[in-house]
Amino acid sequence: MTYCVGILLADGIVLASDSRTNAGVDNFATFCKMTVFERPGDRVLVLLSSGNLAGTQAVINVLKQRCDATDGTPNLWTARTLFDATMLVSDAVRDIERRDAPFLESGPIAFNASFIVGGQIRGEPPRLFRVYAEGNFIEAGEDTPFLQTGEAKYGKPIIDRVISPTTTLADATKCVLVSFDSTMRSNLSVGMPIDLVCYERDSLEIPMRRRFDQGDEYFAALSADWRAGVRKVFRELPELEW
Repeated sequence: MTYCVGILLADGIVLASDSRTNAGVDNFATFCKMTVFERPGDRVLVLLSSGNLAGTQAVINVLKQRCDATDGTPNLWTARTLFDATMLVSDAVRDIERRDAPFLESGPIAFNASFIVGGQIRGEPPRLFRVYAEGNFIEAGEDTPFLQTGEAKYGKPIIDRVISPTTTLADATKCVLVSFDSTMRSNLSVGMPIDLVCYERDSLEIPMRRRFDQGDEYFAALSADWRAGVRKVFRELPELEW
């Protein structure tokens, strides 16, 4: 399992993913689930992947190979809009699914590869999409400014209470990290390192990118302060009168 989240704000986008994969309780490994396509001044595309590791890695490699093609194949560098770029991700998902799904049907694991796609292409505002394993996708907006994949239920209540389109990038970043802290406390299949990108609107580059490894001082302090703050607020809640 994994946990990925993207938040679309008036000031930009915050995206984060964990790095834990598992094929059973005794077979855990670490793989980065964040892929960045960046051409400063032109476009920034960030992909967060969730699902079967073999499937998601195959999709990413297909996208990279198509970016390197010289035969005019549509790719992420030539996509005119973020919608067009997400269509290319969708096409790659379906291509790998057509290749692999028939062979997986005889085993215990079905094909499953989903993505969050966020960023900005010059000439349009930042946009955020979620691509499902079937290849269809949805776009975030003012009513739903964040999208999640994987083990989303433990982090969602925190984001629901904090995030709005006008939330600052700094506050959204803290909110995302708290949602990861809560998720990891409740589900062992999500774990560090956490990869985080904070993209500022119209910058068309990513200077704010960080990985939080186990024992990171800032993350540990954030977790401790959040835990203490929740307990303090809980103690201050009014008593029930019977």
